Amino acid sequence: MMEKADPAQKLYNRMRLWEFPDQYVVEPTDGSSGSFLAISRVDGSMNLIDEIPHCSSLRVPKIRTIFGVVGMLKLLAGSYLLVITERELVGSYLGHPIFKISSMKVFPCDQSLKNSSEEQKKMETEFYRLLNIAERTSGLYFSYDVNITLSAQRLHDLGDESKLLPLWRQADPRFLWNNYMMEVLIDNKLDPYLLPVVQGSFQHFQAAIGKDILDVMLIARRCTRRTGTRMWRRGADSDGYVANFVETEQIVQLNGHTASFVQVRGSIPLLWDQIVDLTYKPKFEIVRPEEAPRVVDRHFLDLRKKYGNVIAVNLVNKHGDEGRLCEKFGDAMQHIASDDVRYLHFDFHRICGHVHFEHLSIVYDQIEDFLIKNRYLLLNEKGEKVEGQLGVVRTNCIDCLDRTNVTQSMIGRKMLEFQLRRLGVFDAEETISTHPNFDESFKILWANHGDEVSIQYSGTPALKGDFVRYGKRTIQGVLNDGYNALMRYYLNNFRDGTKQDAIDLMQGHYILSVSRSMTPTTQEGGIEAIASFPLALLLILTGFFFATMSLGRVRYDLWNLLFSIMWASMSLAIAAFVRANGRVFCNRPRLYQPR
Repeated sequence: MMEKADPAQKLYNRMRLWEFPDQYVVEPTDGSSGSFLAISRVDGSMNLIDEIPHCSSLRVPKIRTIFGVVGMLKLLAGSYLLVITERELVGSYLGHPIFKISSMKVFPCDQSLKNSSEEQKKMETEFYRLLNIAERTSGLYFSYDVNITLSAQRLHDLGDESKLLPLWRQADPRFLWNNYMMEVLIDNKLDPYLLPVVQGSFQHFQAAIGKDILDVMLIARRCTRRTGTRMWRRGADSDGYVANFVETEQIVQLNGHTASFVQVRGSIPLLWDQIVDLTYKPKFEIVRPEEAPRVVDRHFLDLRKKYGNVIAVNLVNKHGDEGRLCEKFGDAMQHIASDDVRYLHFDFHRICGHVHFEHLSIVYDQIEDFLIKNRYLLLNEKGEKVEGQLGVVRTNCIDCLDRTNVTQSMIGRKMLEFQLRRLGVFDAEETISTHPNFDESFKILWANHGDEVSIQYSGTPALKGDFVRYGKRTIQGVLNDGYNALMRYYLNNFRDGTKQDAIDLMQGHYILSVSRSMTPTTQEGGIEAIASFPLALLLILTGFFFATMSLGRVRYDLWNLLFSIMWASMSLAIAAFVRANGRVFCNRPRLYQPR
């Protein structure tokens, strides 16, 4: 029998944080009559108190308003409290307010560091620097009233007893971004402070079609099982969990009716890597290829359990490095193909190129029967299920960002048209395109969705976003893609290693310890000791500048030809050194071991 929660015990939605010399005190200020939460600044221990401690007139505590406790992280010698300091109301999910985290702050409980060794203090400083990066995590959403980790269908199917449980107990751990950080609060039975947070996207718009007012929402939920950044998290792990797995739910509400359609995306479920080495497109490395069938089977078994029937739409190239992955994926899928699992390969770049995205209709023609058969969730005005979604489309390219988002937006458009015909808003021949304002809002919805998910994984907005946003490729869009591609190159090579460490730290993917393995075994000398990409780039550009200048003066003095060759050779030598020693420039040393 499940333990029932007190339905009157709501999450606190506004609090004061008191900063005393020896402790932090969190005071609910939303009208609740609950106890205050006291957190020791020495060891991070927690307990509930009934009143604010006496304030010394000499040391007046700082007071700030906060909107939620995200959780607590314990590092080597101290604990760190993470709270929400600013929020933004972005819409509603099934009638309940949804907020986006605008600002978070880490408060250290690390006074015990005074008695720590110098090595521990040094390592703690490194970890705390990663927490400062984590403070700036983008795309975090929450609700005090509804469980946004669950789709409308899964939320509707919850049993009555489950609906009485605190939100964190109802949550799907795959999409609970602060799952690891809440453990200490869970151990202390602090349910009113346990605020589930999801990373992803929430977009919505309202539109009128005739006399009907429609609310359309798009919510993305990023999975935390293999979360990370582009290049640094690729493929699957041995349990079949894949990088950049995102559940996307499109919802329309009209006159009390609710229709929902869920799609998923995720990296190719093989064991593969793409190690950054300063090349624009590092080679793909397939790891332990003999395990491919088992990993693919585990991945799709999990999808079938959670979503029902699955059709996998693979958008990668058939040739080159992508082709090797495509072939391995296709071979593995042959062993598990059944009535429940289908596989479709569509060479997006070969068929659509960079401008002919209307050819995606070929994909739709091949999956239309699956979509019709597996349907979508439909609730009537009484909240009763008229029909449910029985299967899911799983889409992937290499990054599961650009080609994937274009394809998913096309599928979402078709399904919304189905739903609006079913609800009587559209007639048999009517489409979204026949309503220009509605069409524009729908395109912006999916374009913003794609940009937000892309920023979290790659650091830039999605490529090909102009097609999603405007329905066609534009010169400005092509230029933006070029700029964003260069930015991805820079971020993937010179920023995302540290960002990945911060993500892994927040998700509890590593055990922290000071050991010999954490101490650098060798000290780099010479140029490697001061190597940095900006310095290398400056030297290369300077060399080519002087080579060009000397070459332009050759007709006046042949000695300039010698200088030109010398400067060009120097630039090429530096470029070759950077290429050969990519790890020196790209990869920061790991400070902790996998959990």
